[in-house]
Amino acid sequence: MSVIGLCACLAVAAQTATSSSAQGRQEHIHQQGHKVMPFSLERTLHIFRMTETGGSMQVVIRKPGVEDQLQSIQRHLLHMRARFSSGDFSTSASLHGADMPGLKELEAGASRMKVSYLPLPNGGEIRFEAGDIGMITAIHRWFGAQLSEHGADALAQ
Repeated sequence: MSVIGLCACLAVAAQTATSSSAQGRQEHIHQQGHKVMPFSLERTLHIFRMTETGGSMQVVIRKPGVEDQLQSIQRHLLHMRARFSSGDFSTSASLHGADMPGLKELEAGASRMKVSYLPLPNGGEIRFEAGDIGMITAIHRWFGAQLSEHGADALAQ
């Protein structure tokens, strides 16, 4: 086998391993999500929006008119807003792992960001706002990790 052929085989193997690893991680999150979220991942969608000052995370019902998840979503997000405001990101760590990108910075810098909650007709939203680039970057990294690991249960806007 030539050096080029060997390199091509190694590249395909690495890509397959990375793809399988990501898919396995998404399956884990989908299967374990009920342990930290009191609503159905199948019936809801996480929407992440990165902004110049931080961003927002929404959880909304996928199908209009099917509002059996609404109260659970809103109660959970209101509770999570309070925890995030105080630097408690243990729920994220328990599902995604303690080494999740951005997590340590968010825990340490919680006093440097504003976290607010907004109920929506089809779910709820948590907004994260910060004035320094370090915190904004941590929010964006944290959102990116969630987008990657939630797979089809998440969307970037």
